[in-house]
Amino acid sequence: MSASSSPFWKKIQKTAGKIPFAEQAVAMWYCATDKATPLRAKAILAAAVAYFVLPFDFIPDLIPGLGFTDDFAVITIALKTLGSHITEYHWQKARAALHTEEPGVKETVVTG
Repeated sequence: MSASSSPFWKKIQKTAGKIPFAEQAVAMWYCATDKATPLRAKAILAAAVAYFVLPFDFIPDLIPGLGFTDDFAVITIALKTLGSHITEYHWQKARAALHTEEPGVKETVVTG
């Protein structure tokens, strides 16, 4: 399976312009898949990313205005806990994947 066809990238392609944390989720993905990231950090980051990807949530994603709040909370907690493991390289790859130059700016994802 190519990276761009993974469930994570499919979800990012579908939601990148709708969620304020796409860049953070993508940076976490790159960190979690980086061989240099410690195993404990990878596991926690991967769990947070998996929660975002999985179709069953505490608050369903289909609820307008509320659907991604639980995903945002999980991403935020993971970032606060393990953000030091996310390097500038991960952030650069995330911005490139989202076709942005500035943090927090989201556009459609083309590739993973």
